[in-house]
Amino acid sequence: MEDTNFENIIELKNIQQTYNGGQTVILKDLNFLIEDKPAQGEFAIILGPSGCGKSTVLRYIAGLQKPTSGEVLINGKPKTEDERISMVFQRYSSLPWMTVLDNVALALNYKGISKKERHEQAMEFIQLVGLDGHENKFAQYPTLSGGQMQRVAIARSLISNPDIILMDEPFGALDINTRLQMQDLLADIWTKFNSTIVFVTHDIQEAVYLGDDIYIMKKAPSKFVKRINVDLPLERNRDLKRDKHFTDLVQYVEDQMVIVSE
Repeated sequence: MEDTNFENIIELKNIQQTYNGGQTVILKDLNFLIEDKPAQGEFAIILGPSGCGKSTVLRYIAGLQKPTSGEVLINGKPKTEDERISMVFQRYSSLPWMTVLDNVALALNYKGISKKERHEQAMEFIQLVGLDGHENKFAQYPTLSGGQMQRVAIARSLISNPDIILMDEPFGALDINTRLQMQDLLADIWTKFNSTIVFVTHDIQEAVYLGDDIYIMKKAPSKFVKRINVDLPLERNRDLKRDKHFTDLVQYVEDQMVIVSE
């Protein structure tokens, strides 16, 4: 994104990532900027070929990995270990020996909040993601379905830090009906919280349906090479997928993906 007068939420500056003593270069001269759009937030989609470093970008923001060189800034300041930014993975990440309620409330344990208040706050988010009635079940498959497990992860991320949500192909392992339901849930959450969501996917239609902006990475040594503004209504529903402008956007993004993959 071009730098404007809005406050910066996430900024990666001059990032390089190398391995094998610098012989293998994964990311080079990578820059990435997400700003705070007033009363809206940002739903940023990252697309790119396999192995280009999409998940690595999310790990930088979450603080799970540091780049070989370059800066990672959150709200204009260097990322610190004290800043908790949750990440929803494709694989189920809940603790199976704990209930849904305790999984969602887990992040509040580190804030000195009483158990009663933790559970009250957790129930609000459990209801938000449509899991009320399941709060006392253990967060494991097959007690919960795949879609329910990801709802637990989303609720846990929201209660931890609703301002920034990182998602790494979170719906990739779900069946198509559950995946469509989860897309609608996430679109509703974005408009409710005005969050900054950074979402990695390989599904171009999903990218256009959910995204506010789409950022495309090229193959390694990788960096962002294309930003596409998704000029669709902020509130999305499935009827939108039948609109000609939507299908044209999907085709355009597909064409851009072919170009950067060559």
